Amino acid sequence: MSKGIIYRTRARGNFRQKKITPLVGDWVEFKADNQSEGYLLKIDSRKNQLVRPPIANVDWAVVVVSCKEPNFSANLLDRQLVMLAAQKIQPLIYFSKLDLLTESEVTDFKLIINNYQEWYSVFTTVTAIQQHIMAADFQQQTLVVMGQTGAGKSTLLNHLAPNLKLETGAVSKALSRGKHTTRKVTLFRIGENYLADTPGFSSFELQNIAAVELRNFFPEFLACQSACKFRGCLHQNEPHCAVKAAVQEKRIAASRYQSYLQLLTVIQQQKPRY
Repeated sequence: MSKGIIYRTRARGNFRQKKITPLVGDWVEFKADNQSEGYLLKIDSRKNQLVRPPIANVDWAVVVVSCKEPNFSANLLDRQLVMLAAQKIQPLIYFSKLDLLTESEVTDFKLIINNYQEWYSVFTTVTAIQQHIMAADFQQQTLVVMGQTGAGKSTLLNHLAPNLKLETGAVSKALSRGKHTTRKVTLFRIGENYLADTPGFSSFELQNIAAVELRNFFPEFLACQSACKFRGCLHQNEPHCAVKAAVQEKRIAASRYQSYLQLLTVIQQQKPRY
């Protein structure tokens, strides 16, 4: 797209030979004699890229997390936060559907929210996250809205940009899963920024993260792990571990530590890819 003009292009054969796949968010060079028949000539180097959702050159990610319908999954949220940290993408966590919880459920869930609020930018209303995005220094930034199927991504986007009029879907109570109302990654121009809607997912796999790197993607670990006795401490079975001590002293949430151990086990059990 150039100066508001949309060109339809396709990648030349040498892209396929080099196993290069153009992604939404790529900056490219292209040649086009008209708006319907063009060719991609070059894809500029990417500062980051995600596999799920498939998008490149992202500055911020709005992670939409449902409190209910579908039920909250700490492990799924933590997987997303780890992958964003690995790609140097700033997360904004939006807990949606808080109004569906009972009064006692809200009290319990606020404890969960507090665990994340200490280390991340967290929002519980559409108005709050909208004000943050509009008030913050967002100029020529690419923001992606991502999250579990049925969490409310399209609903949020409709509030951020009412002219989009995106389709929203109900959640199946039997499966606690939403219908996939978004089937592809779409990039919208909003003011000076780009905002991407992405397909939902029910699972989320980590890609290309080494076991020794994982600990660095939990900000609460970074605050104390330099005090561990062993420099390469994985905070798993090692003695004199400052992170495990912080968990016991409730300075680090037990749920976050359990997520870390689960993810670490998955990574350690993965077979190397050649």
